[in-house]
Amino acid sequence: MKQCDSLEEVRQEIDRVDEEILRRIAERKDLIKQAAKFKHSIEEIKADERVDFVIDRARHLALTLGVNPNMVAQIYRIMIDEMVENEIAEFQNAKNF
Repeated sequence: MKQCDSLEEVRQEIDRVDEEILRRIAERKDLIKQAAKFKHSIEEIKADERVDFVIDRARHLALTLGVNPNMVAQIYRIMIDEMVENEIAEFQNAKNF
């Protein structure tokens, strides 16, 4: 990790990290959009077991990285819920064409 020499430099690094996080979320969203093409039902999109697996995996990784796993689980739950809704919309739009 970079050692910063001023508060301004720390803030610049935080902004850089935030931008990278958002780019990765956008990349994840695009992959979810692709996944809709391979699914055959809304139940398959919701995939409760997969959601549980992803959140458990994120919690474990958070622990290994020294990040609060409860916070990470909440963030992932929000992100996954929103992306599932988007994937359902993609799925339904694809079926209408």
